[in-house]
Amino acid sequence: MLNKKFDPAMAINAVAEISAERGINPSINDSATFCFPYGKTMTDTFHGETEGYFLYSRHWNPSNLSLSKALAAMEGTEAAWVTASGMGAITCALLQCVKKGDHIVASMTVYGGTFAFLNNYVKKFGVDVTFVDTTNLEQVKAAIKPNTKVVYTETMSNPLLRISNIGELRKLADTVGARLIVDNTFTPMIFSPYVLGAHVVVYSMTKFVNGKNDCVAGAICADGEFINSLIDVNDGTAMLLGPVLDSYRSTSILKNLYDLHIRMQKHSQNALYLAKRFNDIGIKANYPGLEEHRDHKLMTEQMNNGFGYGGMIA
Repeated sequence: MLNKKFDPAMAINAVAEISAERGINPSINDSATFCFPYGKTMTDTFHGETEGYFLYSRHWNPSNLSLSKALAAMEGTEAAWVTASGMGAITCALLQCVKKGDHIVASMTVYGGTFAFLNNYVKKFGVDVTFVDTTNLEQVKAAIKPNTKVVYTETMSNPLLRISNIGELRKLADTVGARLIVDNTFTPMIFSPYVLGAHVVVYSMTKFVNGKNDCVAGAICADGEFINSLIDVNDGTAMLLGPVLDSYRSTSILKNLYDLHIRMQKHSQNALYLAKRFNDIGIKANYPGLEEHRDHKLMTEQMNNGFGYGGMIA
């Protein structure tokens, strides 16, 4: 079970990059390429053997790095990488884990774009996918094969708002050495999937994380080894496919991240109020914050304190 002392809001503030040389708000770095003091420094950076230098903005830039550090802190992961869309994050994370002949077990109620990618696109590369009800652990167990490399789910499903048991899904993934990838788009701060057991956490930051309806963006949060593999200059999926987030948007999202905890609290308060009012007037509301929701107990056991049950009602 999640350590209830984990506070993603405090974790973000703990890595805020404020000093005498910096403004309160993060600076925008709009460079595509960067300078090196010596030729050897550039060579070492290309091979991943330096720190504090930037090779090319498709790989890293200061603005994206600052946002990634904050997101990693929020998720409790070692590292993160940001993308130009949620689908950029989802597809890169998945493709980094599989090759021809591999198998994925995925939730049957995933986001429509994710379903299309898994049901139609990855088949071109000889990757097999089995869709199951990931809230039914017996179904997941039965679907896992020796060549399963990924178990993919959403913390809170869209549109039925079912809740995944992250810890138990991790145990099932571990039986064949598969990675558990969790989309936490609907429940940032409310859930910390990595702390609960997920190997990789993905986001569409377009929704709650950014919260201003003014950009499209995504994120991948995981251990340092996985993030480094994504951006490897020779075979990293993110590096070679190039879904890099613009530095202007990175800076804007980072500023918005510091009030995410307040926004999620208010989203949850509003949703709970509306769900109760709908029920009062005879409109059946499906909301996990209501005790009659079939996953209310499971969500309560896994969620962080203080952020409520989310802003989605079905």
